[in-house]
Amino acid sequence: MDLGSYLTLPFADHALAAGLLIALICGTIGPFVIARQMAFAVHGAAELSFTGASAGLIIAGDPVAGALIGSVVVAGIIGLLGERSRERDSAIGVILAAGLGLGVFLLSRYQGFASAATNILFGNIFGVSTMQILILGGLALGVMVVMITIYRPLLFASVDPELAEARGVRLKLLGVVFLVVLALSVTEAAQIVGTLLVLSLAITPAAAAQRVARGPAVTTLLSIAIAVIATEGGLLLALVFSTVPPTVFISAISFSSYFIARLCGPSITRRRRERLGHLVAASADHHDHA
Repeated sequence: MDLGSYLTLPFADHALAAGLLIALICGTIGPFVIARQMAFAVHGAAELSFTGASAGLIIAGDPVAGALIGSVVVAGIIGLLGERSRERDSAIGVILAAGLGLGVFLLSRYQGFASAATNILFGNIFGVSTMQILILGGLALGVMVVMITIYRPLLFASVDPELAEARGVRLKLLGVVFLVVLALSVTEAAQIVGTLLVLSLAITPAAAAQRVARGPAVTTLLSIAIAVIATEGGLLLALVFSTVPPTVFISAISFSSYFIARLCGPSITRRRRERLGHLVAASADHHDHA
């Protein structure tokens, strides 16, 4: 089948819609993940969703609900134990080691078909249901609302936490709220696209955007754009080359964007400085003539 024929099938439409929503979510939170040095938190939240899914299977036969509830609990624990950035990585490492061990133990006690839990580690974006898309849509809307609400204090706290705290910003509460948003986003996305893809979209596009963009708003918009291009482009390529998993293409496009940004970033920064220097010189000359 050619690409046009694939695009008439529901599974392809569902995959592209889910990929777009995931890209919007990850592209939005990504710049703050980079600014707050929380790449390891993304990794930890993605893998610990497996533990929540295993618990959900045993308790209620629902791995999705278990993963989402578990992600909120883990985010709260990380927020309390890793209040300061220098403590966060060690707290995540300890929780990750204990959580994965607990997840393996819980899954070993489950007597049924456990693919629903293991799918959270690897995902299956071409098996996305209409209900999953609706859940992702609700999550994307919720993430946007929360991020718009906390955008200014979160940016302030990310750039200069000491000054933000002196100005009355509640750093601990703000950190926990962002961790919950991050954990829910990563967990929901991991169910569909797997841990590998979540890491590629929640970190790499933002890292690339930060290299070439000027200002936090432009960085966020560019991060979303790169995430969308990587996701939708990777899915389309996977439909054309059906023997290659979509995560390969998406990760490759994400990494390519970062590699290009690394190469072009210094020249873009230099041109900005030269342009600013010309503007300052022109302004001074105009002032002297006046």
